[in-house]
Amino acid sequence: MCVMRIDKYLKLSRIIKRRTIANEACDAGRVKVGGRAVKASYDVKIGDIIEISFGNRVVKLEVTDVNDIVKKEDAAGLYRIIE
Repeated sequence: MCVMRIDKYLKLSRIIKRRTIANEACDAGRVKVGGRAVKASYDVKIGDIIEISFGNRVVKLEVTDVNDIVKKEDAAGLYRIIE
């Protein structure tokens, strides 16, 4: 079973453009998994439900794949948007 740090996952899946920004979002409590805020070192697993707050908008998505090497075209296949 593949696991990956959440800051790296958010960058590779191109949800957040830079890993440092993903790290800051986690530190600020804007990234939640299963309803609770997580640190950047949290290990993402397939099936996790991630909620990210972008200003006044919240994006909720399910992790469908965790892969270390992802092409730009395939990045959207790593997750499924729920709301």
